[in-house]
Amino acid sequence: MSNIFEEIQNANNAYSANFGSKKDLVMPPARKTAILTCMDARLDPAKFAGLVEGDAHVIRNAGGRASDDAIRSLIISHKLLGTNQWLVVHHTDCGMETFNNEVMGNLLVESLSTATIGKEGWKNVAHDHGSPEGKYINWLTIEDQRSSINEDLERIRSHPLVSKKIILRGYLYDVRTGKLTEIQAA
Repeated sequence: MSNIFEEIQNANNAYSANFGSKKDLVMPPARKTAILTCMDARLDPAKFAGLVEGDAHVIRNAGGRASDDAIRSLIISHKLLGTNQWLVVHHTDCGMETFNNEVMGNLLVESLSTATIGKEGWKNVAHDHGSPEGKYINWLTIEDQRSSINEDLERIRSHPLVSKKIILRGYLYDVRTGKLTEIQAA
């Protein structure tokens, strides 16, 4: 079995050995852009948006949702570092479409171990010590991608700390083709 931590350290050693002029990158993003997107490992914002280091802020969470923390990061990105173009990018085949708050809460009551998904939905493999705390979290699940993108755009636009000067757009990324499709606000 490989040791992922060792692999990461070796990759970082190679990367830092050729760091070169990247040491001169400035803190504000060169393209004055921030992207809010999902943490899904199939999404590489640098590749799908044609970015290089120093170009943009990328804020990631489960589903790419406009949570309080994501909005906090976007506001800092604008107020202190000058971004004025924000993209909200959700994607097809998102795991956040496979459960709801009740399902997640019930899974966590039974167990904190990793669950599996089958034809009947999510289920716990282990029934060890869980916690009822998961029932009190809004997991920001997704029923419909287009609707959730519009919800997030509206939540960001209507936030009292978000400047009306921000250009805000929503996109759906297709994990099968790599294509970004702009979603027009409802």
